[in-house]
Amino acid sequence: MTIRLLVVDDDPLVRAGLALMLGGADGLETVGEGTDGSEVAALVDELAPDVVLMDIRMPTMDGLTATETLRRRPDAPEIVVLTTFHADEQVLRALRAGAAGFVLKDTPPADIVAAVRRVAAGDPVLSPAVTRQLMTHVADRAPETRRSEAARRLASLAEREREVAVAVGHGQSNAEIAATLYMSVPTVKAHVSRILAKLDLNNRVQIALLAHDAGLLDEEGPRRLG
Repeated sequence: MTIRLLVVDDDPLVRAGLALMLGGADGLETVGEGTDGSEVAALVDELAPDVVLMDIRMPTMDGLTATETLRRRPDAPEIVVLTTFHADEQVLRALRAGAAGFVLKDTPPADIVAAVRRVAAGDPVLSPAVTRQLMTHVADRAPETRRSEAARRLASLAEREREVAVAVGHGQSNAEIAATLYMSVPTVKAHVSRILAKLDLNNRVQIALLAHDAGLLDEEGPRRLG
């Protein structure tokens, strides 16, 4: 099935380069281009893209605000943020809002194509481990309101689900979580699916960010809660 792609960037050279790069990839179709975040909602309504490549810095409405607005919709497409900085507070905010990941503008073309295909298939571009590295390099301290809200949301999880959420936050794979918490991989997958559903999250990256915001991650790694 062809993946429908919308490219949003205020720089015409970047848009042209991306369109040229992605236009030759099998199974991808660039259905439209936007020049500012303020255009995104209307373009999504008109073109029904599966994935939006969204520049994070634009003059009228930035990509962060556009991402937050778009991801509130029940039928929102997946979003990959385009940025020139790999460690950026705005990138973290975009991930919290539901972006499936980010790619640097100087990323090799094959990797951008691979990123679009991954998010279209429901997989985040970033692993929780990479997200944790990002959080380490960005001076991001959760304000008290965000910390308390994250803790409140995680309190709705059962004890085992909380343990899995913390392990995800530390970047562990399903197999690693299974070994740490003495459960099968299918059981871990079931827990992760329930966590996403209970907390109305899109992917494992958001689980990691929520665990971080709640203050559940520490240097010693995953720990049993209770």
